[in-house]
Amino acid sequence: MAAEVRSPTFYAWLSVATAIVTLVLKFSAAYITGSVGLLSDAVEGLVNLFAAILALVVLTYAAHAPDREHNFGHEKAEYFSSGIEGALIFVAAGAIVWTAVPRLFDPRPLEQLGLGLAIALAAAAANGACAWAMLQGARDHRSITLEADAHHLLTDVWTTGGVVVGVILAGASGLPWLDPVVAIAVALHILWIGSALMRRSFQGLMDEAVPAQERAQIAEVLEALRSRGCDFHELRTRRAGARSFVDVHILVPGTMSVLEGHNLVEGLEKEVQLRLPHVEMLTHLEPIEDPRSWADETHRSTET
Repeated sequence: MAAEVRSPTFYAWLSVATAIVTLVLKFSAAYITGSVGLLSDAVEGLVNLFAAILALVVLTYAAHAPDREHNFGHEKAEYFSSGIEGALIFVAAGAIVWTAVPRLFDPRPLEQLGLGLAIALAAAAANGACAWAMLQGARDHRSITLEADAHHLLTDVWTTGGVVVGVILAGASGLPWLDPVVAIAVALHILWIGSALMRRSFQGLMDEAVPAQERAQIAEVLEALRSRGCDFHELRTRRAGARSFVDVHILVPGTMSVLEGHNLVEGLEKEVQLRLPHVEMLTHLEPIEDPRSWADETHRSTET
């Protein structure tokens, strides 16, 4: 029996619930120990919560069917979610540095490390489990929002691990300044994550082409035309959230009937969709003997 495929919003709600639980745990650990490193980890937890709520809102909107104002659907809204999440990470990093720098000049001893670190590790375990579930959901639904949130949570797991190591070193060595140093390192690390999220969102909003592997599968279907005295050109692709769109010109003999041409392109579209169910294909039929068919290459990609 096939495993149940849950809706994208289920995973978003799971992320919201996990963010609330881990936020409480992390601030508790920071309060108990007095560690600025653990406090920096808790501040990032605020970003996690806001990002989870934003993901829930965006995924709910993206699920709406195409309408008169949005003929191709609403999936592109997902890129705004991951882009805003990246920007929020910059804010969190600034807050961490603002908190940590004064502690470099005024280090404070850490307290109740055992209990505080146990709480922090429990929060990391919760984030790790949620991220694993969300990555599965991202694969099932081809959702950049779920994928971005999942990778952010996984980064949070590694961040917590680094902070825990820093706190242990500070406590064991008697050098409390190691704690804020680790906090600043955490801030620099999440800045890198934030910039990567924003860059990927920008690429999505710019109608980036489908991955090379998917394009190769589409081209493989179209190459079969040449053995039937037909051809193709003007192959263009773009991604919009969970869906991809393909536009291609099909060249056929001028003697082919409208019905035969229609059946030909219908077969091509169905074969592409069997391989790539998320792809929506639009074909334009042209006579192969007409020079104007070959001259109309105003949108041809520079890619061969």
